[in-house]
Amino acid sequence: MQVAATTLAVGAIGAGVAWALGVPAPFLTGPAAFVSAVSLMGVKTEIPDLLRDICFVLIGVGMGSGVTPEVVQAAAQWPLPLVALSLLLLVLFFGGAESLTRLFGQDRTTARLAATPGHLSFVLSLSTEVKADLPMIAVIQSLRVLVLTLLVPAVVALISDADLSMTQAPYAPMAVPALLIIVVISVLIGLGFQRLKVPAALLLGGMVISTLAHATGVVEGGMPLWVAIPTFAIMGTIIGTRFSGVTLGLVRQALGASLVLTAIALAATLGAAFLVNAMTDLPLLDLLIAFAPGGLETMAALALLLQADPAFVALHHVYRLVFLSILVPAVLAVGRDGR
Repeated sequence: MQVAATTLAVGAIGAGVAWALGVPAPFLTGPAAFVSAVSLMGVKTEIPDLLRDICFVLIGVGMGSGVTPEVVQAAAQWPLPLVALSLLLLVLFFGGAESLTRLFGQDRTTARLAATPGHLSFVLSLSTEVKADLPMIAVIQSLRVLVLTLLVPAVVALISDADLSMTQAPYAPMAVPALLIIVVISVLIGLGFQRLKVPAALLLGGMVISTLAHATGVVEGGMPLWVAIPTFAIMGTIIGTRFSGVTLGLVRQALGASLVLTAIALAATLGAAFLVNAMTDLPLLDLLIAFAPGGLETMAALALLLQADPAFVALHHVYRLVFLSILVPAVLAVGRDGR
């Protein structure tokens, strides 16, 4: 408990400092940066599983609260972005792997797993089944998620006039009794998803129930700020704890590869978002968050705090996980057969 309390305190300090400095999305980026830093300094950091799971459920509930009938009607425009996302994932996967092989001398299997744009838990499980550098893959992927978490709000601030202070709620707050009922049902559905091995089960459980409640008009309003701000701070803290026990030496080895992958991801994501935006009337902000190859929970939190279309973003990130679940094992199998 003492380690968890210290970790949460560091996250809270990071949130406060980032907010005072006017950093974009301070309650997410501040804890992520500060907890990552102290973790790399050798301080043990951790978040209790129960608190992590509650955080994921609340992020899902917050996303679902933004799904309106108008959002559902707009879904007719979504096939083109899904095609664009498919092509983007191929570019990030094969282009990133080739870069790591040529620039950093990594073996092809390690390079492909390290370059996989998201789906970290799935990638790490695959890494244990093939001959690959597991610690290097884990650190490269964790660095990529951290850098994207810090950079995406900054990029959004540059290309849009979105309010990133996180001090204004996008919707009137939903009633507390309704919120509690939704959370309880979301947990039950999320646990059912976990038994079915669904990725990000608790987050998706929260989003499914909240979406149904809001889209049908049974419940109105969004996540109250007194719930949303701590939830974002815990999410940022969770990102930082990924570096607990990681040595600076390993980070130095992985940093170059991670920065190359992040640069490729940002450039390709911006290009795809601008292209689809020019071909449709879909908002650039929604496209950027939907295409950004971060962790599902992290991108869901960014979508919620940046007021992007939650259903649009969630669909594309779930599609990304399904696409990668098919692509990566197939490519690895072909690679083994080709040796």
